[in-house]
Parts: sequence; C-alpha cells; structure tokens
Amino acid sequence: MQFKMAHTEIHVLDLDASLAFYAEALDLHPVREKGPEDGSWKLVFLGNEASECELELTWNKGRVEPYNQGGRDIHLAFAVEDMDAAHELHERMGCIVKENPAMGIYFIADPDGFYLEIIPAK
Repeated sequence: MQFKMAHTEIHVLDLDASLAFYAEALDLHPVREKGPEDGSWKLVFLGNEASECELELTWNKGRVEPYNQGGRDIHLAFAVEDMDAAHELHERMGCIVKENPAMGIYFIADPDGFYLEIIPAK
C-alpha cells in the first residue's frame, strides 16, 4: 500500500491577505475552493506546476483570535532552484524572520505568522 501526500492545511484570519502573500512569495495560486452558500467558512486549495501537493487555506467568518498553528517548530518547507533570487524577493517583501546561513536556509512568515522554510532544491 502506498500513500501519496495530497495537501496540508493551515488556518488564516485574512483570506485576501493570505492569497496575495502566497501568490507573491511562493507562486501558489487557487486551484479550487469549497464552502457553504452562507459563506461561514471557506477552503481554498493553492498549488502550482512545481508540485502536486497543495496547500489548503481554511478561513472561518468572524474569527478574530489568532490560530495556534503549533508554534515555530511546525512549518512547511519549499525548495527553490535560485536561492539568491528567492531571498531577494522575500527580503523586499519584508517577510524573512530567521536565517541560517550555515545550513543555507531561511524562514519567512505568512500574514498569520506561520513559518515557511526556504531550502535549496537538490
């Protein structure tokens, strides 16, 4: 039996801000969405051609308290071919929160403060 990772999910407070961030910072765009007609919640699945795995953003209407996303130890990692160009983009966006030059990696934070690790493609 084989299992293939399909998606991972995080909660967001401001869906529009998150969609804009993920499009600019990681080239992730909506591929499909779900939600009830009353608009009380929405699931937006983001993806791109680089990977089959998707990121699900869950938004709940009226939520104002930040979500506990598991602390800074839980994060998603994204591999990129051109680390210098990626770092330049994220530096310009002001979203770099932690760097580890010895390991050749760094972290950015989304609008909700969720950490995303940027690593060199192998």
